[in-house]
Amino acid sequence: MSAASPGVSLPGDPPGGWRAAAVWGVGVAVYFVAVIFRTSLGVAGLDAADRFDVNASALSTFSILQLLVYAGMQIPVGLMVDRLGTKKVLTIGVVLFTVGQLGFALSPSYGTALASRVLLGCGDAMTFISVLRLGTRWFPARRGPLIAQVAALFGMAGNLVSTLVIARMLHGMGWTATFAGSAAAGLVVLVLLVLFLKDHPEGHEPPPAQHAGAAFVRRQIAASWREPGTRLGMWVHFTTQFPAMVFLLLWGMPFLVEAQHLTRETAGALLTLVVASNMVVGLVYGQIIARHHEARTPLALGTIGASGVLWAVTIAYPGDDAPMWLLITLCTVLGACGPASMIGFDFARPANPPERQGTASGIVNMGGFVASMTTLLAVGVLLDATRDDYRIAFSSVFVLQVLGVAQILRLRARTVRRERERLVASRVEAVHVPV
Repeated sequence: MSAASPGVSLPGDPPGGWRAAAVWGVGVAVYFVAVIFRTSLGVAGLDAADRFDVNASALSTFSILQLLVYAGMQIPVGLMVDRLGTKKVLTIGVVLFTVGQLGFALSPSYGTALASRVLLGCGDAMTFISVLRLGTRWFPARRGPLIAQVAALFGMAGNLVSTLVIARMLHGMGWTATFAGSAAAGLVVLVLLVLFLKDHPEGHEPPPAQHAGAAFVRRQIAASWREPGTRLGMWVHFTTQFPAMVFLLLWGMPFLVEAQHLTRETAGALLTLVVASNMVVGLVYGQIIARHHEARTPLALGTIGASGVLWAVTIAYPGDDAPMWLLITLCTVLGACGPASMIGFDFARPANPPERQGTASGIVNMGGFVASMTTLLAVGVLLDATRDDYRIAFSSVFVLQVLGVAQILRLRARTVRRERERLVASRVEAVHVPV
């Protein structure tokens, strides 16, 4: 029930087609590499603890600091994308995350490794919002939900590379060769980006950028925030993304190996299952939402409920180890968290005009990473305080889920009313467009 609803074409919609797919594919390739770099620590957490001789809290600081930078940059990056365009922002991002990955490979100490993850987080922060903006510039609005889910699917493919390729390289080639070698992928996508990416198709240039002073920035942020769809999207992203992010980014491997007494190979297979489930569910969710826009809230809340129940059953299971069937079920359900978080953008996209898409997407994207950062810190602190009691540490997940669900329920009715008003207005506008 919006500009993105099936069957609704807006005046001035870009045509899409194979050229759009090719240009957008370059942006997606950049995001793919960024996710490989972001999640490479998830399979190297135990190795990092040994290499830098740190405890759980210090280990979690790697991911927390990276996510802190990522989350803190979402609104500034959204403003940059609205002001400078996709190509310039992605170019800066590729340079930063490549230097960060290379620095992580060569870091001789914990401090320099932290600094490298900060650079990586800065570059990573510039990728996904840029790819979303690229999709809205090259494809019709009705394709928005599916395009966003496919972009996220390629991101999860990057995660799959981390769990399968990086993990094997790490134990076969060693720390420095693995991370330095992977940094070469950043150079490859930088060349593709410079040679082939364009911000928009010919004839679909955005209006000239307004004055970018402090007053303009405040207006952009305030106007985006006033829209209930933006705030609902942020809370959907906040509540759905973090359980799987925390599991994949850092604490899944230690939990499965140390608490569940699995081998690294079996634990890696379960992490791969999360990624594979994410990719399959992403395609399903994208198709459902493209055809039935009213399914957004039920899908989001259903995913939150299912992941919360499976998480609770797993950590409360009597005995030392949960059975394998339960761990498989948990990892399969956690795979739905990423696609569910993309629903947040489907609330924010129709609530904001094209010139605010980057800013609104930044606000939404900040939600899940703030929740992930908070949980990563809570789990690390609780593990140290309880002598590695994962049941207590992972219980922190439920606090954030309850908070997020309360906000979703508060904002959903207001958002639906605003979308109905916009749908009526867009139909009236389409009727009066001269032919």
